[in-house]
Amino acid sequence: MSQRQPPLSTRLPPLICGTATFNNQYNPDPYALPTTAIVHEALSLGVRAFDTSPYYGPAEDLLGSALNTPFVHQNFPRRDYFLLTKVGRLRGDEFDYSAAWVRHSVQRSLERLHTDYLDAVYCHDVEFVSPAEVLIAVTELRKIRDETGVVKYVGISGYPVTILCELAEMVLAKTGEPLDLVMSYANFTLQNTRLASIAQPRLEAAGVGVVPNASVLGMGLLRRKGVPIGAHGDFHPSPKELRAAIQAASAWSDAQDIKDNQLEKVAIRWAFEHWLHDGASLGSSGDPASGIPWQRENTEKYGGTKLGVSVMGVSNVEELRETMRVWRSILDGLENGEKTAVDAGRGLDDRISSLQRQRDVEVLARGIREKLGDWVDYTWSSPAPGFVNKRSAPAVPAPLLTPAVTPDQPPKRAVVRESSGLQSMPQT
Repeated sequence: MSQRQPPLSTRLPPLICGTATFNNQYNPDPYALPTTAIVHEALSLGVRAFDTSPYYGPAEDLLGSALNTPFVHQNFPRRDYFLLTKVGRLRGDEFDYSAAWVRHSVQRSLERLHTDYLDAVYCHDVEFVSPAEVLIAVTELRKIRDETGVVKYVGISGYPVTILCELAEMVLAKTGEPLDLVMSYANFTLQNTRLASIAQPRLEAAGVGVVPNASVLGMGLLRRKGVPIGAHGDFHPSPKELRAAIQAASAWSDAQDIKDNQLEKVAIRWAFEHWLHDGASLGSSGDPASGIPWQRENTEKYGGTKLGVSVMGVSNVEELRETMRVWRSILDGLENGEKTAVDAGRGLDDRISSLQRQRDVEVLARGIREKLGDWVDYTWSSPAPGFVNKRSAPAVPAPLLTPAVTPDQPPKRAVVRESSGLQSMPQT
């Protein structure tokens, strides 16, 4: 029986490095990305959490390879950083939330990431399956947690905030235990803030510990160049009218006599800064990556409260450094940011610059949202109408790799078949 962990909200860093960009959905060739350099630089800059998924193409392998290096082993003990991954989504049209597949997926992630444990595991894109299937997967992840300890925290992720709320409420009602974390993406951005206006009160009431805000650019929608085009072409589900409105708002922002007025720069800073405050009730007090010579920091030293958790995504070292510069500037502008800036060696001028940038971003953000008009808080359908899960009766290896089994002695693989076609959980 594993020992129950302290609340995630006391441990998870408020800034997470996401690896969805280590995927051919966002980049034509993820193997050409400097993924090892990105991970090493992130750790060197104080980032202490990484989010990934088997669905992100080679992302787990690339992240695991970057972490399984002498540089990391010698400088960053495993206990000093968090690894968050997911189960359940195999491809765009294939999902498997069966207990057998969950165990197989966890085992595979342990191997790919070269680790003995996973700090957190989400059920990936829960809106594509039934509530009953979600409950099966959550229950199995908790069983793995309690029996082996190779999973520490359990959560769900997805796009429609109402479904995330309904499932968090269902898990609490059916099991008596709230979810440790619920990750939403593209729902707290310049274009859409439904994570705060609709989901936050319900997730708090459902006892959810932490709610990370991912994809602050709306899966690349809030860019002057438009949505990213990877090896699979244009994957973005947004309608052309919304894209046109975004581009018009971007052109307006470019015309303003304010430094760094590019849409993506405004959108990243605005989302990070606002969720840091607005999402604090569902935030965490882990190491904030403030730039202070590293120790096991927590945010009680720098503002006295939890900070809303954000996930950043980058494709090169330059993007990472710029994102970290923005993040630290935001920290400098917090209530106790003057001390943070001084302790980190940046100085009082950096706090003054942060506060001025905060005002400039607010001006630009208001104008951009005004230009978006009725497109503010618009959401696209997920899944798309007519979606059918193509996964059926898969055969998967069942045993879970435990710390007692070494990589040189893999367990024998047993084939376990699970039936499909579960119906929605009855309402009680």
